[in-house]
Amino acid sequence: MSEPQSEKERNREIARNESDREAASAARVSSWAIGIAIVLGLIALVLAWPWLHR
Repeated sequence: MSEPQSEKERNREIARNESDREAASAARVSSWAIGIAIVLGLIALVLAWPWLHR
């Protein structure tokens, strides 16, 4: 037996919503990773600055 058309449409909408949620979550994680990498890079630069200019 096949599902009624409205049930299929509901499942498609749920799948689209889940896909949007996953994309937003991935973007949020990526922005955090970029921010942490920048902070660590700045810390490394500050620590290495005196050694590079001696």
